[in-house]
Amino acid sequence: MVNDNYEYRVIARRWRPKTFDELVGQGYIVRTLKNAINTGKIAHAYLFVGPRGTGKTTTARLFATALNAENGPSATFDANGETASEIAQGCCLDVIEIDGASNNSVDQIRSLREECQYAPVKCRYKIYIIDEVHMLSNAAFNALLKTLEEPPAHVKFIFATTEANKVLPTITSRCQRFSFRPVDGAVLHGKLREIADLDGIEISDDALKLIVRLANGGVRDAQSTLDQMAAFCANKIEESDILSAYGLISDAKLDAIIGAMRSGNYEKILSLCKEIVDSNCDLYRVLCDLESRLHSQLSHLLSTNNEIFPEREVRILEALHYAKDGVKSGFDERTNFESALLHATEQSQSRAIDSILQILRKQSAQFVDAKENTPTSSRLPKSTQNLLQENFHAKIRVLKSE
Repeated sequence: MVNDNYEYRVIARRWRPKTFDELVGQGYIVRTLKNAINTGKIAHAYLFVGPRGTGKTTTARLFATALNAENGPSATFDANGETASEIAQGCCLDVIEIDGASNNSVDQIRSLREECQYAPVKCRYKIYIIDEVHMLSNAAFNALLKTLEEPPAHVKFIFATTEANKVLPTITSRCQRFSFRPVDGAVLHGKLREIADLDGIEISDDALKLIVRLANGGVRDAQSTLDQMAAFCANKIEESDILSAYGLISDAKLDAIIGAMRSGNYEKILSLCKEIVDSNCDLYRVLCDLESRLHSQLSHLLSTNNEIFPEREVRILEALHYAKDGVKSGFDERTNFESALLHATEQSQSRAIDSILQILRKQSAQFVDAKENTPTSSRLPKSTQNLLQENFHAKIRVLKSE
């Protein structure tokens, strides 16, 4: 029986990094901020941009903690200290977190500008962390410009956004910009394994790989999915549980679809489509996963000599990319999905005329008949010339028939 006074905290909150060393996947940013603190080269404004769940707000809090550390500014602050605890709990009077989506009017920014003039209550710096800063109105941005350019010595600004293109250039030019990247799959896999082991969650590696695939580089998304599946499966998670819960298909089936497209096996493609639809899979997600898997295989194809041409992979990728909108918002999702795979297959069977000519030139270069250097006896045999010519015209006919 659960204690009524017990308050469960989700994994994303419990495992939020408390120091710079615990932040995963953003090594360049951590190194730069640490060096700035250690050398005293601390700017007055920072702009953190990147996809959701990659650590922007967390890094802003850690940076604010480092600047206001008792022994600081210090990049190696005490995570259990009074200041660090207050900032982590959101109750520090001198570290003000503002939601740009709900505080986006010019009057609210003018009020903030007036508050900046007052000295910090307790800490060394008064730090404003504005999340989703792109939601501010143009008038609010303009009201902030002067203060942002010449703020009081005790004030620092940290802006976070998922849509940097919506932030006014006049704001961006006054900030040091840091771009947060999606976390590498292997790094994210290792972090999830650590969390699962310490939280007593039994989960297979195949299931973890699926969670990483779903998260698409977002740490918070991955942690939330792990949390949800732990509740759904009572702390014992298998690959099949995630496949059914999120409407995914296994890597083996993805490879089967890709193999059928490469070989032009239309019958098998339609059979696999029926299996996927009958399993109530998310067809849009299947297309996204196919595109991602093909993209990851492309670099391997470029470094190996086999019968699968990288150009064909690119054609499939293009076809799948342009088909996603139709599957997501079209009237008949199944028909659009099947058409997307069949069209991508058709594209994979064709070759661009430029690449054919390039291959033929490369083959013909081995038999160049240079009159001044090559004796008559070593010229290209007539039968070989005819074979090359027939091969060339056959490929041209294939192109014209598309």
